[in-house]
Amino acid sequence: MNATKGFTLIELILVTVIIGILAGMITANYSGRVQEAQIRAAKGDIATLSTQVDLYALDNNDQYPNTLEDLVTGKRRYVRELRPDPWGNQYSYKPPTDVMLADYQIYSAGPDGIPDNEDDVTSSSPMP
Repeated sequence: MNATKGFTLIELILVTVIIGILAGMITANYSGRVQEAQIRAAKGDIATLSTQVDLYALDNNDQYPNTLEDLVTGKRRYVRELRPDPWGNQYSYKPPTDVMLADYQIYSAGPDGIPDNEDDVTSSSPMP
């Protein structure tokens, strides 16, 4: 008997194809999870910043900060530092137009970094 040890070319191709299919499925599933995690992290940061803005107003006779930098500077520091959003951009802040309504906005420009379009992340943004 003349038996050789090893795999045939067809077996090697089949295993390579199976590994490729599995890698493709994992990559597609993983990329969606990364974006979802980034959006959730941005929403968490926005919620934290909103709490700090409200505390600032309570401590300052219902006067809201003019910018988010006011939370870092001044008599009392409400946050240690202003971290960027998960995409590396600074969070945007629009102070309230009416103090009684406290209608300020904190948002992230989202993955594209361009504000005021459909991928912006706010505290009320829907999850993908």
